[in-house]
Amino acid sequence: MTQLSPDTQEMLDSLRAAVAETLERKRRLGHYAVIWQDGKPVLVGEDAPEQPYQQPSDDQKPN
Repeated sequence: MTQLSPDTQEMLDSLRAAVAETLERKRRLGHYAVIWQDGKPVLVGEDAPEQPYQQPSDDQKPN
């Protein structure tokens, strides 16, 4: 992995901490979160909808 400058590493650490704090807050409040996993968005949490909304593709849209 490429060595990051100290400023860049500090920014990355801050972003990681902010995301961890936000996900923990959502978990405590019982809200689901949308994360990126295996190249696609995934809904996680106890209240996450079972079937997320899928926007219809062009061939499925009414005329």
